Amino acid sequence: MEETGIKEEKIMNSAICLHNATVLTGLSIMEKCAVYIKNDKIADVYNEGRFKKKKFSPKVKIIDVNGAYVLPGFIDTHIHGIGGFGADDADYKSILKMSEVLADYGVTSFIPTCCTDTEEKLLKKIKAIVKAMGKEKGARILGIHLEGPFLSPERIGAQSKEGISPVDMGLMERLWKASKGKLINMTVAPELKGMRELALYCINKGIVLQAGHTNATYDQMIEGMQAGIMHVTHLFDAMRPLHHREPGVVGAALIHPELSCEIIGDGVHVNPNLIHLLMKSKPLSQIVMITDALPPAKTILPEDSDLYLDKVFYRKKDHVINGSAISMLDGFCNLVSYGIPVEKVIHMASTNPARIMKKEDIGLLLPGKKADVIVLEKDLSLKYTIIDGKFIKEK
Repeated sequence: MEETGIKEEKIMNSAICLHNATVLTGLSIMEKCAVYIKNDKIADVYNEGRFKKKKFSPKVKIIDVNGAYVLPGFIDTHIHGIGGFGADDADYKSILKMSEVLADYGVTSFIPTCCTDTEEKLLKKIKAIVKAMGKEKGARILGIHLEGPFLSPERIGAQSKEGISPVDMGLMERLWKASKGKLINMTVAPELKGMRELALYCINKGIVLQAGHTNATYDQMIEGMQAGIMHVTHLFDAMRPLHHREPGVVGAALIHPELSCEIIGDGVHVNPNLIHLLMKSKPLSQIVMITDALPPAKTILPEDSDLYLDKVFYRKKDHVINGSAISMLDGFCNLVSYGIPVEKVIHMASTNPARIMKKEDIGLLLPGKKADVIVLEKDLSLKYTIIDGKFIKEK
């Protein structure tokens, strides 16, 4: 790529223009366009003709990206860890390291996800994430995702059975208070007794409820929807499957366009052909790609690890899939390799998660939105990660 101005490693100014770009705004794809960033916002997006006519201040750093993709930064709304660091470490320094590593893979915002655990340990995890928020040097922490503790013991998957709890409003209140209002989404089993009361409590707090690790029937899913459970955690995994006489959770997600859902983008948790089926069954706006990555993702496993890696992490003792080993960039590349156009994949990787998590200031390259931008070469390798108008990652 050709760059006009000072050397790339010194570009930290508050005004940047990326031009000669293929821009994916999250709404459309535009060839030969420019994205103008001022301070921490997208100031404008315009065609190359207007760029050439515009007179920029000498302080604006102008970069010719030679046709590369310029797109909104990835948003991972379900991730346990990466680079050897994770939310379950209950250490704010570990969360901050996650933030730094994620920026290396094009992630500009994420929601650290806590697994089920005892109340004491779960509270420590929550408090660690709260402490980390606002101190990030990489990807922005949007809030906290609790994957439990109100889950079905019949669909626990790789989660800890010891951490599962029946619906307990006192416990829910303690979790909320510990989060200081930062609990943004929560995975629950809609069929549990007392779930309607819990759901109404969470909706009033602005928490996005997700059906997951659930054995709910189709009718129980409909009841959950009526209480405000409108998002599905890693669709197809750890839930009652589709049956021709009992549609279950999967059937509900496929039948009802108003239900949004996560899909793990590693190609193992969900067969690529099912992703194509999902895209035929649901509006594109209702599909979110996640990693569900574990802390060892992007590291080399030690010999004494209780996991082994074969595209995803498996438990050695029983060969159950324990979690994903991918980054959001890996998932993006995977979906493109399955034949899904890049302009659709960015909806799933950025635009949709932002909207569903009620973060309307990110996920789109439009004037007034936060300047969270990534640049991908045409081979989809990462060139730049820009967060709040600052270069965080440069190839």
